[in-house]
Amino acid sequence: MQGAIVYHIIRKRGKVVEKETMKCSNGSDKEPTNHIGKERIMVSYDDITIEGLLQEAFETRDGLKYIMEYLMQLVMEAGVSKHLGAERSERTVERGGHRAGHKPRGLKTRVGKLELQVPRVRGCEPYRPEMVRRYQRNELALLSVCAEMYQQGVSTRKVQDVLEELGGFSLSAATVSRAARELDEQLEPMRTRDLSEHRYEYLIIDATYMKVRVQGRVVSQAVLVTAGVNEEGRREILDWRVEDSERQDTWEGVFKSLKARGLQGVKAVVSDAHEGLLAALRRHMQGVAWQRCKVHFIRDALKKVSCKKRKELGADSRYIFAADSAAETRERREEVAKKWDKSAPKVSEQLWEELEDCLTAYTLPLEHQVRTRTTNMLERVHEELKRRTRVVRIFPNKASCHRLVGALLVEMHEKWEVEPVPYLNMEVKKSDQAKAQEDARKAA
Repeated sequence: MQGAIVYHIIRKRGKVVEKETMKCSNGSDKEPTNHIGKERIMVSYDDITIEGLLQEAFETRDGLKYIMEYLMQLVMEAGVSKHLGAERSERTVERGGHRAGHKPRGLKTRVGKLELQVPRVRGCEPYRPEMVRRYQRNELALLSVCAEMYQQGVSTRKVQDVLEELGGFSLSAATVSRAARELDEQLEPMRTRDLSEHRYEYLIIDATYMKVRVQGRVVSQAVLVTAGVNEEGRREILDWRVEDSERQDTWEGVFKSLKARGLQGVKAVVSDAHEGLLAALRRHMQGVAWQRCKVHFIRDALKKVSCKKRKELGADSRYIFAADSAAETRERREEVAKKWDKSAPKVSEQLWEELEDCLTAYTLPLEHQVRTRTTNMLERVHEELKRRTRVVRIFPNKASCHRLVGALLVEMHEKWEVEPVPYLNMEVKKSDQAKAQEDARKAA
C-alpha cells in the first residue's frame, strides 16, 4: 500500500522551510528524494500554526521575514498548481506539464532578504510568479523608499548603511541612483504642465548654484527657478532647470518655454539685476513692469565699501526702504546719497541711478507691496535646497542635480497648494480696480 504524503515545517539553518516526508504503512516516516537524491522543499499548514509564526515575529528580529517567506512560498505553490492544471501527484486530463523541482531565488525587501524556492516546471510554458517580476531581485517598494531617502537629502552611501543595519543586506550606490531616476517620470509632467488655465500676475525669478561634475571637472552650475502667483493668490513653481550660467540665452530659453506652455497675464517680474536676465526680460517680457529686489540692491551696495563701513551703510539702506511711499523713499535717497558722496562715490552713484528700479512695488496694491519688493520667497526655497543637498556636496552629473532639485521643488509646490491662506490677497486688487472704474465713470 502506497504511503500518504505529509508535509512538515522544520527549521534549517535559522530559516523556516518545509520538508516532504512519506508516511509508510508501518508508521515510520520516510524522506522521499528526486532522481538525483536532492531534498524536495514543500509548503503546508501541517504541524505549525499561524499563531506560532506571529509569536516568533514579535520574539525575534527575523520573525516578519519568516512569515513573508512562508506566505510567498504558499502563494507560489498554489500558483504553479493553477499553471499546471493539477495538484502535486494529481493525474487529470487538464494537466499541462509536470513539476521539476525548485530554483533558489533571493529577494531584498523591507523586512530583510527573503530566500525563496521558485517552483520549476517541464513540458509546458515556464512558471513565473506574478508577485515578482522576471529578473527582479529588489522589492519595488524598497526601491521607492530608497528614492524617497535620496530625495530627503540622504546620501547613497548612508542609504546603504541603513539597509545593512535594518535589513541585513546592502544595495549598491548605482542601484539607489537608478531607483532615484524613476522620479523623472513624475517630475517632467510637472515641469512641462500647461499654464493656460491660470493668469500669473507676478513672477519671482532667482538662481542658485550647485557643484556638479561635468566632463571630469567639478564646476558651479546655475539652477534657474521661476515661481508665479496666480489670480487666486496661490504661489506655484513654474519652471526649473540646470544651466552653465545665467547667460541671456539660458534665460531666454526659460521665457520661451513658459510662453509656449501658455503663460499669460504677467503684470510684474521680481528679480535681481543680473545682466543676462535683464536682457532676456527686455526681449521676451515687453510691457511687463520690473521690480528689482531691494535685498540684492543692498548687497550690491555693500560690496562697494570696506568691511568697517558696511554696518553703517546697511543701516542707511534700511532707512531708505523703510519709507511708506515712493516720494518719501526718493527724499531719503537724496539724504543718504549726499552723505556717502565723498567717502563712497560708487554707492552714491548707485543710489541716484538704480534706486528707481526698486520702487515698482509702490505702484501695486498696498497689501502686495511687502511680498513683491524682494525675492525672499525663492531665497527661502534656495536655503532649503542647500540644506537638503548638503550631503551630496558634488553631483555626479547635471541629470542627478536636476532630479533632486526638481523633487524638492515639487514637494514645495505641493505644500503651497494646500496653504490655508493664499500668499497674496487678490480680492484687494479686484476691489481697487472696481473703485477706479467707478471713479472714471463718475468723472465721465
